[in-house]
Amino acid sequence: MKRCLLMLGALLLSQPLYADECDNASTQGELNSCTAAQYQTADKKLNQTYQEALKRSSPQQAELLKKAQKSWIAVRDNDCAFVISGSEGGSIQPMVQNQCLADKTSEREAWLASLLQCEEGDMSCPLPPAH
Repeated sequence: MKRCLLMLGALLLSQPLYADECDNASTQGELNSCTAAQYQTADKKLNQTYQEALKRSSPQQAELLKKAQKSWIAVRDNDCAFVISGSEGGSIQPMVQNQCLADKTSEREAWLASLLQCEEGDMSCPLPPAH
């Protein structure tokens, strides 16, 4: 339950940051660039959290996490391909794609971050608590 609350809180806090970042964009090109930067920021944060989760994992868990991450990337990409299919070929397509990628990446980062908050004795959490 604690992990769910942490993930929800992280998602709620991240959305206003994205909105503020693009408030001054006035052209589609600027919006496309802004959302690309948002995705890059989210991806960088996800990679940092993922690396931390790998460090805390046992060798067997690390292999499972790597496999899960590869599968998640495929699902994320397929979901976003579906989402952008309605704007295919339009000038808004890069923005829609970047927003989808940023949103899904932030969700994944929040979930991985919640695994780093495990408490001693929480058998529903695969990673050991931080020392």
